[in-house]
Amino acid sequence: MLGGLVGHTVDDATAGGHTPADFPLLGTALTQADVEELETLVPGPADVWPLSPLQEGMLFHATYDDSGPDVYEGQRALELDGPLDADRLRAAWQAMLRRHPTLRASFHRLTSGAAVQIVGSDVELPWCEADVTHLGPAEARTETERLAERERAQRIDVTRPPLVRLLLIRLAEHRHRLVITSHHLIMDGWSLPVLIGDLTAVYEALATGGDERDLPAATSYREYLAWLGRQDGDVARQAWRAELDGLDEPTLVVPSDAVRVPVVPERVRFAFPEELSRGVSALARDRGLTVNTLVQGAWALLLARLAGRADVVFGATVAGRPTDLPGAESAIGLFINTLPVRVRLDARQPVAEMLAELQQRQVALMAHQHMGLSEIRRLAGPGAEFDTLVVYENYPHPPSDDATPASLTVRPAGAPQDMGHYPLTFVVSPGTPMQGDFVHRPDVCDRARAEQMIASLIRILEQLVADPQAPVGQLDVADTAARETVVHAWNATEAQTAEVLAAGVPLPELFGRQVEASPDAVALEAGETRLTYRELGAEAGRLARYLVGLGVGPEVRVAVVGERSVSLVVALLGVSLAGGVFVPVDAGYPAERVGFVLGDVGPAVVVCSVGSRGVVPEGFAGRVVVVDDP
Repeated sequence: MLGGLVGHTVDDATAGGHTPADFPLLGTALTQADVEELETLVPGPADVWPLSPLQEGMLFHATYDDSGPDVYEGQRALELDGPLDADRLRAAWQAMLRRHPTLRASFHRLTSGAAVQIVGSDVELPWCEADVTHLGPAEARTETERLAERERAQRIDVTRPPLVRLLLIRLAEHRHRLVITSHHLIMDGWSLPVLIGDLTAVYEALATGGDERDLPAATSYREYLAWLGRQDGDVARQAWRAELDGLDEPTLVVPSDAVRVPVVPERVRFAFPEELSRGVSALARDRGLTVNTLVQGAWALLLARLAGRADVVFGATVAGRPTDLPGAESAIGLFINTLPVRVRLDARQPVAEMLAELQQRQVALMAHQHMGLSEIRRLAGPGAEFDTLVVYENYPHPPSDDATPASLTVRPAGAPQDMGHYPLTFVVSPGTPMQGDFVHRPDVCDRARAEQMIASLIRILEQLVADPQAPVGQLDVADTAARETVVHAWNATEAQTAEVLAAGVPLPELFGRQVEASPDAVALEAGETRLTYRELGAEAGRLARYLVGLGVGPEVRVAVVGERSVSLVVALLGVSLAGGVFVPVDAGYPAERVGFVLGDVGPAVVVCSVGSRGVVPEGFAGRVVVVDDP
């Protein structure tokens, strides 16, 4: 450090250079060697900043595999209606780079391992223009989409500022489309309306000889990073450790090995029915809840079904703009953070109480929402791992008509083209109707399944609105179509020929035909145990008659708790012969999870084996049949 100071003052070779003291946000994390290295990367830097926790994660994903898509690049399009001065618009955008230093930042990992963002002094905005007015309407639309796709396909180099580029497409004499392609490292979704507000103000100012200096001073992202450095990490770690205590396994709906390679996700756009949207808002208002809490609670209920557990964790994106940082709401940068949300579900608890508890815990954690996800995972272990994300986009409104140029109308064009590395992301925007996107990796969730999950979420919210005092276990998570799939399609056995299946022959009849055709053929074999079709039919028939005596019949649910064994097959077949609907439950689940599944499904009878009897809750209200009890 002393050598760097001496060089800074007297060495002609390095006179005018920087020392670590010039970049105080990094404290002792930066050495003189680091400073010299970063000056070769970006000559004459205006400033050097540390990274926020989420920026650290994004930089890792952006540089981990530079041959595939960068899932943290995004694209927005704006429709500009009215007379437009393209040169003045370009100058206004260039002024945005001067006004907001974060737009001039590039991201680097130094030889020492330190990750920094370097703010350039003079950065030129990438700007392209295209004209499709010579094409017919259909050809113009196709060409516009092709140009936007070409921009998306061109990967952003995070080491070369700026991490944003503009494409202005002339659609007609007084109609243009502005395509903004940027990296989330420099700007979150909240920032865009703020940026457009500044942009339109400067565009107007330039017409009368003004510039960006006519606007009120903007809060810099640097001030937020300084705020982060002042937070008490020990208190935050204690809070998160307590919140996630007792979690011993991740909440995953997709095997982790299946999503290691980045894939461009697909999205299903949806809108909730207006009546439901009004009902959700009214319920939130009447119960002192936020709409975000209701959305998260609905997702937790669906996730519990997907993951098969009663204690679930998913990710949620928080705005991350501190209330004690002046001007944070109108600053530009990556303030958002992704954090785990834990929801414990008790089948007997009223939904309203579950939602209230969820909100209370989230409020208690608000002071600690600055902590990075990697640090939280280190504290909590595998229980903090999740692969689904909920985003509630309660962003500022775009500039009002009064704030935009009188001769120019600015409005969004099409859906945002954002990505992310989670297999399933549920994005909701407030309003009437509430709407959003279900973003999914097509390699692990196809469109039909995504649409089914949206329908399930709507079904859950409808029940929350209709009866918030209903017990959690009584909520019907599946919509009608999904329930038909689970109860009937998934319980059909794909044996015999396609002709038999097409005829809709029930499983009991199919099995009876097989017994008649080959009664002495081996039907089951497990270790030294063998059962012929005749023997299997006899055992399953005895169980079926017993179940009928207990009231099992068409559409009556019977939970079958067992391991892979002869007894399990006898139980499943016995339920079918009795006319009931079997619900298989893995005996390897923890007792808590088994209890939740039983509370959720509400079976009249539980069939288990001697070995699996111990995981059936003692308080189960129905009948318990031990199929292999002598």
